[in-house]
Amino acid sequence: MAAPKKTTYINAELDWAEQQLASWKQYVDANPMHELKDRIEWKPTGKGGLLPMVIASIEAQGKFIQETMKNYLALLEVVDKLREKEESKVEVRGGSSLGSKAEKFLKERSGTSA
Repeated sequence: MAAPKKTTYINAELDWAEQQLASWKQYVDANPMHELKDRIEWKPTGKGGLLPMVIASIEAQGKFIQETMKNYLALLEVVDKLREKEESKVEVRGGSSLGSKAEKFLKERSGTSA
């Protein structure tokens, strides 16, 4: 019978990173480049009138979305590599870790049997 997988510190951090990735993806999906418009707010003037002010231009919003996409892809790559590394770790009875020779032996053995 397999023991339940323990939640380690790195797994908790990877879960958090995956939540951030999902959030970034939702933001990019909700703001397609071809639908961007200047964001304008009305600023009160000293004489009681209102003056339109551009809060975020189309160009600034587009640049932010592009940066978010770059960061998304970079973080996704890191998370995937760390997940693979965590899943490849061998669980040792008693919660201890293997020595370097034992890990090398297991890697060589799993490589030849595949």
